[in-house]
Amino acid sequence: MVRANNAIRLREIQSQIIDDNAMFPGNNHVSLSTIDRILKINHVRMKQVYRVPFERNSKKVKELRYQYVQRISELEASPIPQEYIFIDEAGFNFTKRRSRRNIIGHRAIVDVPGQRGGNVTICAAISKWGVLHHHATLGPYNTAHLLTFLETLHNTLTPSDQRKHNGPEQPMYVVVWDNVSFHRTALVRNWFDENQHFSFLHLPPYSPFLNPIEEFFSAWWWKVYDCKPQDRIPLLQAMEEACGDIPAESCQGWLRHARKYFPCCIARENIFCDVDKNLWPDEALRRDPE
Repeated sequence: MVRANNAIRLREIQSQIIDDNAMFPGNNHVSLSTIDRILKINHVRMKQVYRVPFERNSKKVKELRYQYVQRISELEASPIPQEYIFIDEAGFNFTKRRSRRNIIGHRAIVDVPGQRGGNVTICAAISKWGVLHHHATLGPYNTAHLLTFLETLHNTLTPSDQRKHNGPEQPMYVVVWDNVSFHRTALVRNWFDENQHFSFLHLPPYSPFLNPIEEFFSAWWWKVYDCKPQDRIPLLQAMEEACGDIPAESCQGWLRHARKYFPCCIARENIFCDVDKNLWPDEALRRDPE
């Protein structure tokens, strides 16, 4: 019952046991404590639920993942070298964490600023070379911020391109990002039309495991917390400095990890948990027995 429905409650298990005379004959009553004890004996514990959106493995989404990986394969077959740049935005609020530690019976008290304004947002770009560019701003990101970010990124990559590529052909920089509305505005598309060595590729929806910058932000958040900023201006400084503490080797590892899902995308397989392959390398062990 638990394998069929991970969200099943003890009372629901109790009702099914009493109603199923074929599997449990003569059981007209069973206590909740007995059911709980039997579950523990069989190594079944309460866990934090991992919520998977229904659309995550819909036929449409799996087809979009397939097309995304196919497009990557086509780009890599091109004679022009391709450099993939992953761009995303993330908000940060240093009053967000709700739990702290203290002796039992005493409140956990932390001093925070009295003025609770909007979040601080950082936009970052990573590639196999590491963190290429990052910029933090107060409030949300919009089209104007994004265009400024892209222009600075372009100016940053041009001299480095001349140093790293001595051949006559410049690489094609492929910006990979999600499908939020301000990534699809006419002004952003015009920017790519004007900069011929830049193109863009949208990630499929409900597929964070294909985006290595998600892992970058996870590592970056903890580095910012370690700085313990106490107001928004030092928070901006801490966000900027934390990006410099993430080495290129980490970015390369996150890119390799995202590519491990490419075979599943090509096969149009269901993908439920981002860590399944790490916990159970053998595919047969990822499924419950029939």
